[in-house]
Amino acid sequence: MTIPTLDTDRASDRRADPATEKRRRRAAAFADAASAGWKVWLFKIVALGIVDAMAIYAILVLAVQEQWVIAVAIAVGVVILNAIYLIPGLLPAKYLAPGLVFLFIFQIFVVLYTVYIAFTNYGSGHNSTKEDAITSLLQQSQTRVEDSATYPVQIATRDGEFFLVVEDPDTGDLSVGGTEQPLESISSPEAAGYEVLDFSQILANQAEIGALAVPLDDDLNDGYLRTTDGSNAYLFQSSLEWDPVADTMTDTETGTVYRDIGTGAFTADDGTEILPGWQVWVGGENFVRAVTEESIRGPFIAVLIWTFVFAFLSVATTFVLGLFLAVVFNDPKMKSRKYYRVILILPYAFPAFLSALIWAGMFNQDFGFINQVLLGGASIPWLLDPILAKVAILIVNLWLGFPYMFLVCTGALQSIPDDIQEAGRVDGAGVWQVFRHIKFPLLLVSVAPLLISSFAFNFNNFNIVYMLTNGGPRFADASINVGATDILISMVYKVAFVGANRDYGLASAFSIIIFILVAVISYVSFRQTKVLEELN
Repeated sequence: MTIPTLDTDRASDRRADPATEKRRRRAAAFADAASAGWKVWLFKIVALGIVDAMAIYAILVLAVQEQWVIAVAIAVGVVILNAIYLIPGLLPAKYLAPGLVFLFIFQIFVVLYTVYIAFTNYGSGHNSTKEDAITSLLQQSQTRVEDSATYPVQIATRDGEFFLVVEDPDTGDLSVGGTEQPLESISSPEAAGYEVLDFSQILANQAEIGALAVPLDDDLNDGYLRTTDGSNAYLFQSSLEWDPVADTMTDTETGTVYRDIGTGAFTADDGTEILPGWQVWVGGENFVRAVTEESIRGPFIAVLIWTFVFAFLSVATTFVLGLFLAVVFNDPKMKSRKYYRVILILPYAFPAFLSALIWAGMFNQDFGFINQVLLGGASIPWLLDPILAKVAILIVNLWLGFPYMFLVCTGALQSIPDDIQEAGRVDGAGVWQVFRHIKFPLLLVSVAPLLISSFAFNFNNFNIVYMLTNGGPRFADASINVGATDILISMVYKVAFVGANRDYGLASAFSIIIFILVAVISYVSFRQTKVLEELN
């Protein structure tokens, strides 16, 4: 007897077939993609084309600079990005991809690059490759060769760079060369793709043309041709002689030999270095310098202690004043409370750096409003004395920070239920007891995380320090540009970007130390604030 086959059984069998199910899902995905319309696909192709073009350009530039790790990372990222937007489906990835790209570029890459720089000697005099350093050393020590032949020249340009078109004084043959291109023979500059400048164009670019040094050939020791008037060039040779076999640089005037000893600069036997050098990996040397070199360790410890004191006192003073004003103006008996609150938050409405500049003028020793008006013509060096400068910073930060605490505490107080406070009063508690045992503990539950974030903010409060005192007065015995009111973040900025000697490696090491300190403090503080949650 034959049993009829039900349609549901057939459907079940079809669903059980993996190949059929795979084809069905693929067809559905293509149908969904097609339903989006050709305009969406056109936009997608154009956008991906722009991204791919920029990525290919970046990869080529990085390949020339031999930055293979970054180049490979960009290539892999672009391939993944194309796969996400060209393969049908993967809807969650399509929404997450832009955010992940920006997260990697502006956060992860910056952090990783900072860590990398912290383990190098990157900074003034050590910011390029060894080949560039050799060329620079030979060029900066050039002197004109006595009785040098006069070479008639023309100034030419191509792709935005300047070149010398040189005529041999003996044979009349033409050759052309640039800063990174030794002389090579040509029939004419126009035929070789160069544009010869006229007199007015030469005058408009005198500085660039005067700095142009063209090597005679691949051996840089043979000298360079330089011109001062744009019509004649002369032979210049360096007082340093580069020996590529021995990897040494010799001063031909004194006979001193400088060797590459692995520190990123040619160094003599007595430890004297000639700069510029080049960037090399130094391991943990920057961290060791920060804690062992006396001229750095002393100022660093002083700045570290002041940073903690400044952050703690800033949070404490602004919180106390903000809480006091919040309690006062939260009293229903206070008339015109809303007008007073508007006035109190005005300091918070103005940009902090503008307020700091205004306060700097008010604290001026000779013409400031505080000395001349409030103190009757006194001559107090508010910003020149180390102690007074710190007091001035705390006063200004109190002015800028209490409105924020006032707003936060006002909101926290108004969120406390009235029946809890009323129950305390019924039990016989006074105003102070209600505040101490009811309001304040409940207030801390919501305010404590904000106090921690405020501490972290003031730990890196760069604007007020830089705009008010610029970190001064400066420590006289410090080998780095740092002063009595500098906090860690302003010290890092000065080490990296202020002065003639900019040490990016040391500044990156300090940045990592700051990150570790803030992370540990925040972790411990947030762990401790969980205890307050039990009050709820």
